[in-house]
Formats: sequence, C-alpha cells, structure tokens
Amino acid sequence: MCGYGTEAFELVSKWSVAATIIGFCVVGWAPPAAAYRPFDGTDAAVADVGEVEIELQPAGLSRENSQTTLIAPFVVYNYGFAERWELVVQGQAETPLTTAGPTGLTNAGVFLKYVLQPGVLQDKSGPSIATEFGSLLPGINDEQGVGFSWAGIMTQRWDWGTINYNVETNLTRDHHAELFLDAIIEGPFKWPIRPVAEIFYDNDFGVAQQISGLIGAIWQVRDNLSFDIGLRHALINGRPINELRAGVTFGFPLNPGRSTHTAPMSAIPIGRP
Repeated sequence: MCGYGTEAFELVSKWSVAATIIGFCVVGWAPPAAAYRPFDGTDAAVADVGEVEIELQPAGLSRENSQTTLIAPFVVYNYGFAERWELVVQGQAETPLTTAGPTGLTNAGVFLKYVLQPGVLQDKSGPSIATEFGSLLPGINDEQGVGFSWAGIMTQRWDWGTINYNVETNLTRDHHAELFLDAIIEGPFKWPIRPVAEIFYDNDFGVAQQISGLIGAIWQVRDNLSFDIGLRHALINGRPINELRAGVTFGFPLNPGRSTHTAPMSAIPIGRP
C-alpha cells in the first residue's frame, strides 16, 4: 500500500519521528497497541480513539537474485480518530547495497480502516470484521503514479491460536488490476512468545504473480509493547526473493491525561504491507 511529493513526505517523516520519540518515552504506561507486524496482511482491529500506534522496522534486508536491499526504516503510523475508525499512513526507505543507486521511498500510502463488526478483537464474541481503503501514493525514485486499494479483513481467535484473513483488490500505480489473498496464523495469544506464519498470493494482472510464505515470532513484552522477527521467502514470476524482518510495535495516547480505551460497543449510540 503506497506516494508523496517531497513536501508531503518530509511532513510525514517529521510526524513519524516525533511520534516514535514520544512513543518510547511513554511506552511504560500506554494502552495496548493493535498494529500488526511483521506481516504483509493485517488484523481486524483499530487503535482506540485518541491513541497512536507505531509499527517500526528500524532495518531489514531483502535479497533477489544477486541484489541485496536495505529496508530502513519501514514505518506505519496508525491513529484512532473516531469510534471504530483508524487513519493509517505508511512508507519505507529502500537502499541498494550490492549496486550503486539512490535511496528511494516505496510502499507509501494513506488509508482509512473501519471495524464493520466488533468481535474477538473488541472483547466480543464471534469474528471481528473490518475494511481498509485508501490511496497508493507515488514514491521517490520508484513507484510513480497513484493507485487505490480496498481490503476486507476477518479475524477469529480460539484457545489454540488466531487466524486473520485478508482479501484485497487494488488499482496499482501503473493502473493494473491486482488481487491479494492472505492468511495469518498465530499461536496462543496468552503465550508471551508466540509463533506466527503467513502465506499470501498476489496477482498484479499482466505484470507479476507472487506466492509468499513467512515464519516468525512475536514477543509480547506487555500490552503496549511487542517485538517481532520474521523470515520471508517468495517467488515472483518464478524468481526467488528472501527477506529478513525485525521490528517493534508500541502505542500511546496523544493526550496522556485522558484514557483512550473505548466504551463498550453496546453503549455506543467501522498490508498490505
């Protein structure tokens, strides 16, 4: 999901850096974060009203054929601005390591996420269902043009684990149709360190097909802080690509003096990555 002009990118970068600094300062007492690393898909949860959630990958590595690329940083900024609504802003910097080339901004986008049906992720029974939609934005030195993305998301949880399903359709930046099908499986949520896996199929019609698998783990240090690591292997039109991902997720309220936990839903008068 992903473009900015230079001015917009600089503004988002400043906000992201500021939010990251503030987040590490308040992480000891912040409410739970619901953002979702290290996956390409996501879950059917949003940030509480007035809460910021940061998904941060300080550095990662991607290797395709003989080309190694540094992905640093990758930031997803989530803000709960209304009941069941979340604003998502994301982007990542990519720098070639094995060949000369400039650092580029890729995977940039601005989205809205809405919980259509509160469920297990909102302390209700049954599956949580959400939708996410927004603009794929042009990058810097790559991914020119503007596109559009829409996704349906469902999460169900049992004692043995959690499954998240994503179905996403895109109009890509170069105006091709794209279909993304994704499943995320997690170990028991009560485990402090839980194993995770993800598999997805992505078809950029007329351009490329990708099949991807990821295995990893999430260490839930406390409600508001988790660390993650993932190893991904994919085939893009038959070409192998391998990726190492590691990062942190944390959340904090913009107004520290005000609780950001939402009221019970019964009292209320809703990637990719």
